[in-house]
Amino acid sequence: MTKTLREQLIGTWKLLSYVERPTDGSDPAYPMGEKLEGIIIYAADGYMSVQLMRPERPKFSSGDWSSGTESEIKAAALGYFAYAGPYHVDEEKKILTHAMFLSLDPNWLGQVQTRVARIEGDILDLSTEKPLESEGRETMYYLTWKRTGPEVEHHAMDSATGR
Repeated sequence: MTKTLREQLIGTWKLLSYVERPTDGSDPAYPMGEKLEGIIIYAADGYMSVQLMRPERPKFSSGDWSSGTESEIKAAALGYFAYAGPYHVDEEKKILTHAMFLSLDPNWLGQVQTRVARIEGDILDLSTEKPLESEGRETMYYLTWKRTGPEVEHHAMDSATGR
């Protein structure tokens, strides 16, 4: 029996790539850098969470984020993005929506973002349904994820160690 898109989504996925492609054909952009790390989780109860991070963000000189300088806090925030809330899947159209109950960007609170989803094996491709504006240009967003989780991680470790 074939699993529904919703059933296939459930689990944890690690980011492989995030690229913005302008519709005018100009060069792609990597808004948070090409070495971006991230995790997206789709829970069976209908909630999701996504975290994106530049891995080489500078540390706070004080060692404590609550006493960081204004520039340190800005750098930390600009190198991180996160939101969470309920998700819904339109099985027929292969479209999913993310409702922002929590968001690092306060402008996103209460918004609903639409994504086109395609899963092939352990790869999840998410893209915007239609172009969005980014730095004054109409742009499509593409994120590629690879399934992960304890069973996948253990299998990879077992394969690597021969156990």
